Amino acid sequence: MSATLASPLPHQASAPLLVVAAALVAGEGSEGRLLLQQRPLGKHHGGLWEFPGGKVEPGETPAAALARELAEELGIAVDPADLAPLTFAVHEAATSGRDLVLLLYRCAAWRGTPVAEEGAALQWVDGAALRSLAIPETMPPLDIALCITAQNLLGA
Repeated sequence: MSATLASPLPHQASAPLLVVAAALVAGEGSEGRLLLQQRPLGKHHGGLWEFPGGKVEPGETPAAALARELAEELGIAVDPADLAPLTFAVHEAATSGRDLVLLLYRCAAWRGTPVAEEGAALQWVDGAALRSLAIPETMPPLDIALCITAQNLLGA
């Protein structure tokens, strides 16, 4: 008896693009602040505020990718074991391209002082400021979707 493998579906989509982001938390409760990074003007969503992070490369775990991205973008050292998964948001590509999954991690421990390595601006925000920024004119859609969970970190 010979076995045959089923052929892939003609419209089989590629694997979703995994992107990781950090809710860097300084302080506790209502005194807490989160770090936001402004996207460089020449990039997609340029000038908008987002949680820092980036793409997961092949062979990386999401936590290792986030630690690498935070080192590259902010010049801080993060132990992947200190990253706690919080929530995620998904963009489903309607007709072309790839689906995108954005994973948000809580990070309350790091070494160094965050500095915008790519020249983009940084700002520490409290819950009220985060609420006011969570609109399409100032944040990418998936980051907006993560803001409710991020506000809960601050007791907002």
